[in-house]
Amino acid sequence: MAAYIDTHCHLDAPEFGTEMPAVRARAARAGVGLCVIPAVASFNFDTVRELAQRQGDAYALGIHPLCTGQASEADLETLAGELQARHDDPRLVAVGEIGLDFFVEGLDAEKQAHFFHTQLQLARRHDLPVLIHVRRSVDQVLKHLRLAGGPGARWHGIAHAFNGSEQQARACIALGLKLGFGGALTFERALQLRRLAATLPLESIVLETDAPDIPPHWLYRTQAERAEGHPQGRNEPAEVPRIAAELAALRGIETDALALATTRNALDALPRLQILTCSSGFAPAPG
Repeated sequence: MAAYIDTHCHLDAPEFGTEMPAVRARAARAGVGLCVIPAVASFNFDTVRELAQRQGDAYALGIHPLCTGQASEADLETLAGELQARHDDPRLVAVGEIGLDFFVEGLDAEKQAHFFHTQLQLARRHDLPVLIHVRRSVDQVLKHLRLAGGPGARWHGIAHAFNGSEQQARACIALGLKLGFGGALTFERALQLRRLAATLPLESIVLETDAPDIPPHWLYRTQAERAEGHPQGRNEPAEVPRIAAELAALRGIETDALALATTRNALDALPRLQILTCSSGFAPAPG
């Protein structure tokens, strides 16, 4: 069986509740050997760390742009302290989820920028990759990456749930980032995203679910269906292999080849995962 890494899934989300162990077990049976669980605010730093430790997964610590409205300088100080305290924890693989969101109305753009830039500086200080939220904000994200990194800077990390232009995609790749693709690419109407998934360099792509969000088309319920009482489908890491099969079909390659490539890409984007794959017996798909 091919082995996969879900590079972005919120397994601590309340949508999973007491079912979370069963959700993780289904993922393991499907071949998902590792999950990366990002924090979104200081209140869940301990939760994601303990969950990753208990399940043999990985985690990231950061303050999500949608949470910056309620966050304060004290939260940034808490993050800095946690990154220092957990510096030698191999399961801490990135600073994230951080970034900018210009889709949701009512967010303070200046405050978002301050939190993002400060967290990029912390990532640099602690030599950690970044998991970046880039919803309708790729150009500004790139600007901050260049400012925080300095001339000629390169980054390790992932532009999560990428849905920008080809030019923006190649700019992210030029800075060293991988691009996260998940359930959104499974919709036939997502023409631009599917074209990028099919044509961008394979070495630039990693797989993710963003579970419980961004369900693939087979789990998605329309507004009319929800009005009739059908709940929105809950995404989970076990969907990674089927998403991978759709991506492989778009690219015209075998699914095992895609699994091997995207796993290698995840290890490149988040180097500490290499330690975990060795210690856990994680077995990538054969070449």
